[in-house]
Amino acid sequence: SIQPNLETRKKQIEAWCNLVLSYHRKKKSYSIDVAEIQTSPLFFNKKIDRKLSLDGIYTVLDELQKRGHVEWKDPKTKRQCLLMWRTPEEWGKIIYNWVSSRSMNNSVCTLYELSNGEDSDGEEFHGLEQWLLVRALRTLEIQGKAELMAEEGVKFF
Repeated sequence: SIQPNLETRKKQIEAWCNLVLSYHRKKKSYSIDVAEIQTSPLFFNKKIDRKLSLDGIYTVLDELQKRGHVEWKDPKTKRQCLLMWRTPEEWGKIIYNWVSSRSMNNSVCTLYELSNGEDSDGEEFHGLEQWLLVRALRTLEIQGKAELMAEEGVKFF
């Protein structure tokens, strides 16, 4: 349960946030259904029959939202959310470093090539869902390092 002592609670929420991000990173999962996650091993330990309350789950997810890792699909119902275990800015930096290390500046790639192509196989961003890939590339676009082309391709500078 969520601890009442403010200092203890702060450390507890920090630990839960790290656990949620690590869990979904390992699973390469980018979305959460609150009804389903209540019974997942993340929040429910069947061996000792203990689980985090629904209020506790929302406390953790709301903190992740404040940190830019969660976005509710419908903020009114808060039933499902998109999870970004790395922020779009962090993904953008990783992708741009990879592009630069391969001397792919001033070249054009399809989004499919970036996230599913042979060249990116083994890279951390391989398999990244398109909605998050586009957000990451938009951060590079704002920095003048890339230009999205109809959300199907990207030119890197």
